[in-house]
Amino acid sequence: MPRERGQKVVATNRKARHDYHIEDTYEAGLVLSGSEVKSLREGRASLVDGYAYIDAGEAWLDAVHIPEYVGGTWNNHAPKRKRKLLLHKTQILKIQGKVSQGGYTLIPLSLYFSDGRAKVELAIAKGKREYDKRQALRERQDNLEARRAMSTKRHLGE
Repeated sequence: MPRERGQKVVATNRKARHDYHIEDTYEAGLVLSGSEVKSLREGRASLVDGYAYIDAGEAWLDAVHIPEYVGGTWNNHAPKRKRKLLLHKTQILKIQGKVSQGGYTLIPLSLYFSDGRAKVELAIAKGKREYDKRQALRERQDNLEARRAMSTKRHLGE
C-alpha cells in the first residue's frame, strides 16, 4: 500500500478564532492508540471544548472528543481522555513561558493527518472581550459589503 501524502483535515475549531486573539501557532504530534487513529481516519473528532497545558515539562491535550471506533473490541479507547503531545523541548519551554505570563492559553485549532501522521495545530491565544468580538464581526460585515459594492459596480460598468 502506498504511503499517504499531503494533508487531510479531520476537525477544526472555528469558534477559537472568534473567541481568541491568536498570537502564535505550533504543530504537534499526538500519542494515540490504534482505535483512536482508525476513528480519526473516519473523520470523527471534535475540538470544541479542547485545551492543552504543560505539566512537568510535558505537553498534554485534554477534553478533545474522539469517539470510540465502531469496529473496535472491548479494549476501545476512552473518548475524552488526555493525550500526550509531541513537541520539542525548546517549544515546550517557550510555550510554558508565554502561558505562565497570564492571560494566555493554549488551544487546539485543527486536527489533521500530515503524510499519514496525526497532528494538531496549537495556538497560544488571548481571550477576546465581548466588544472585541462585536468589532471583529462589524469589520467583517463592512468588508463584505464593500466587496459586494465593488463587484456590482464592476458588473454594471462592463
